[in-house]
Amino acid sequence: MPEIRYRAAVITVSDRGSRGEREDLSGPEIARILESIGIEIVVRRIIPDEKEIIRQTLVELCAGSKIDLLLTTGGTGVSPRDVTPDATRDVIERDIPGMAEEMRRQSGLVTPHAMLSRAIAGILNQTLIVNLPGSPRGARENLSAVLPALNHAIEKIQGDTRDCAT
Repeated sequence: MPEIRYRAAVITVSDRGSRGEREDLSGPEIARILESIGIEIVVRRIIPDEKEIIRQTLVELCAGSKIDLLLTTGGTGVSPRDVTPDATRDVIERDIPGMAEEMRRQSGLVTPHAMLSRAIAGILNQTLIVNLPGSPRGARENLSAVLPALNHAIEKIQGDTRDCAT
């Protein structure tokens, strides 16, 4: 098992999942990938597609910098109940558009539906928040797109002053 470097939360946003009507497949898949690279999962939750609940959850989990990375899965599309990016945008202090752009770019190589993603990434306190799609495959593909930059992003968000490699 790799050395634990960071602590993460994985939040599944799903009305049916939160009511126990659908098994959460994306949350466990994301957790498995993170744990395989030495990121400890300290919180896993399933919450409904309710903007205020999503906002409150993000703020609560990012308070006091207890976690380094918060990944949401679900609610990133264009359906009326897909409000995860909106709730995230309401609470982040800074946007990281390049991460969301890269997720859409790489996912677009697999499916034209990637252009419908409204997922965003940003910073709240000293926590990196990234919205991922709700399907296990989409979550895995999008997470893979940002994995190469996660370590550097978290270090910089937490105040690393070393020069960036060129």
